Amino acid sequence: MKAALSSIVPEQQQQDSEFLKDVLEGLGGKIKTLPCKYLYDELGSRLFEDICEVEDYYLTRTEADIFSKNLKDIAFTIGPEALMIEPGAGNCEKVEALLAVLESPKGYYPIDISSEILFQAERRIKRNLPGMQVWSQVGDFTQPDVWDKLARISSRKRVVFFPGSTIGNFELDKAEQLLELFAANLGVGDGLLIGTDLVKDSVRLERAYHDSEHVTEKFNKNILNRINAELGADFDHTLFAHRSFYHQLRQRVEMHLVCLKNHSVSVAGSQVDFLEGETIHTENSHKYSINGFSKLLSKGGFAPICHWKDSAKSYAIHYAQVV
Repeated sequence: MKAALSSIVPEQQQQDSEFLKDVLEGLGGKIKTLPCKYLYDELGSRLFEDICEVEDYYLTRTEADIFSKNLKDIAFTIGPEALMIEPGAGNCEKVEALLAVLESPKGYYPIDISSEILFQAERRIKRNLPGMQVWSQVGDFTQPDVWDKLARISSRKRVVFFPGSTIGNFELDKAEQLLELFAANLGVGDGLLIGTDLVKDSVRLERAYHDSEHVTEKFNKNILNRINAELGADFDHTLFAHRSFYHQLRQRVEMHLVCLKNHSVSVAGSQVDFLEGETIHTENSHKYSINGFSKLLSKGGFAPICHWKDSAKSYAIHYAQVV
């Protein structure tokens, strides 16, 4: 099976691939890493949807509860005739209820690397919200080119919608740069509606990222299968174990793949050696206090306006404006 998958990937395409470059660079470091954005291929995106349904993973349910209880207030805060922009939109389900209650929305501009999921979502939104304009953009939302079409869409107000605590996956300097990218594609007074997971008990945090149903383990290991399929590698995912833990000093959950025995892996002709106990760092999920995130917003070019929290104060949705 691995040979068959490898044979459909042209050698030159492998060599020129940004994915290959990032993989070899990450695995060639003193501390091995893989960019977390590559967790989200078609299967990875579906596995993440499954994670959101797991009892231990409180984030999605809590955020949804905050939205449902404050939807009209959030819509009023955004105001009329807004163009909603969603980087990393996935199946677009979170935004649909908001689009339905906004006053005369201009439309919706979702961005995602998964074309299949994105266009399925576009068809659903157009079916459920007749007349809603949707401009789907396939690509990596951290890259400037996926924002280019926005210049051709006139709107009274633009609002970036960034739920799911996705900002937590970025290192603090990269999170600031991402906020600056958002602000650069908005105008003064335009908005940002963004979700963050809050600092809390480490036991609850670690359980959320190492769930009892092992869905997060499948999600984490899927990146190895993706490298096999797209880059002609020969990873054996049974030789790696999923590990996650809360780093209290850095206020983040770290996700790793731990090598279970010494072995070597071939990636597009390059050999990568692994030692028993060595890890591949695949993802971080930073947790914020309200004050801490407000400071980050300010550094990124936004003025914090208001926020909504659940009763347990475990999660927050913030609204900020470009200054």
